[in-house]
Amino acid sequence: MTVETALTATTVAPFVPCDDFALCVRFYEDLGFKKGHDDGRLAIFECGGARFFLQNYRWESASENYMLTLAVDDVESWWAHIKAADLVGRYGVRAKPPKDEPWGARVLYLTDPTGVLWHISQRLG
Repeated sequence: MTVETALTATTVAPFVPCDDFALCVRFYEDLGFKKGHDDGRLAIFECGGARFFLQNYRWESASENYMLTLAVDDVESWWAHIKAADLVGRYGVRAKPPKDEPWGARVLYLTDPTGVLWHISQRLG
């Protein structure tokens, strides 16, 4: 006899690789994340209910296709913050302004110093 159990989850927290740990820590703090634990090998970052682990681990192909989506309520505010903090100039990252995508989201695209691509996304409608 098998017992069926309803599986549930509350969040997922990815491990994000980085080439230069100290640089990436500063970048994510300047982006607006709050740093919790940091032992030089792993740092935990949070913003609202979103959380990820920054790992001091070089993953050479991360910049080729490592992507994350950060769901936000106001993508225009994030874009204004990114520009005001001059993240592109200070960190040499790439950023594209928000645009409406056919899958029903307004998305801005931002790479971190390692090349990890963030989709900062607000649902439309």
